[in-house]
Amino acid sequence: MTNLAFSTLGCPGAPLDEVLELAAGNNVSGLELRTAADEFTHVGLTAAERRALRSRIEDAGLEILAINSYVKLCAVEEQPLEAHLELAADLGARGVRVFPGDDAPVPGTAPTGDSPTPGEIRALDRVTSASTDVRILLETHDSHSAGARMAALCDLLDTEAPGHNAKVIWDSAHTWSHGETPAEALELLQPWIDFVQIKDEDSTQDYKPVAIGAGDYPIDELLQVLQGSDYWLSLEWELKWHPQLPSLAEALPATWNWISAR
Repeated sequence: MTNLAFSTLGCPGAPLDEVLELAAGNNVSGLELRTAADEFTHVGLTAAERRALRSRIEDAGLEILAINSYVKLCAVEEQPLEAHLELAADLGARGVRVFPGDDAPVPGTAPTGDSPTPGEIRALDRVTSASTDVRILLETHDSHSAGARMAALCDLLDTEAPGHNAKVIWDSAHTWSHGETPAEALELLQPWIDFVQIKDEDSTQDYKPVAIGAGDYPIDELLQVLQGSDYWLSLEWELKWHPQLPSLAEALPATWNWISAR
């Protein structure tokens, strides 16, 4: 039985009650909570608000896979990683989603494309200095969308910081858009994968998200290579950034049909 989650990116600004109703009505057992000032999950919550939020979600029988931050682990910035890690711990979440956000050239592709990059060294420093057991969940995104580059960063972490608490959220559409088949990306990332994000995309339009079943994403191949594993699948429905998409209320049943028809 597939464990399905969804990100609240798919219902931007929705209250907790609506999120719980969507989960209960669609056989969903996990959540990714987008963390921002315009959501019910943010680092400014009081201790009492955190306890209440955790209690409501646990009482609904849901697991929080990730607090989805916008921290860029490789970037020169003052994003509050520690504050997000504390929030995740208070809510009982498995980890904090972060982006790589490295602005250096891909190693080996330019004269300045050193390996590891200065940004990857910053990521190493931030991982080793984190003061919590909550996982830092690196999403295959932006500078490290390709599984090969993310695997290289994870190898660096393993070598220089054994016992670190970083894992990978495999955004399977991103690795596919960078030329890696599901099988190739899984082979590269398997030692570090925490869970797998899914969505459908139209490869003829710069890999833009489209309604479930309307795109070219090879869901059959993904499910085949994941057969026998226990990874969660999480629908990353990007309605916040692509308001032309169907609602999450439509996308969740369509996702189940997309999965179960295979």
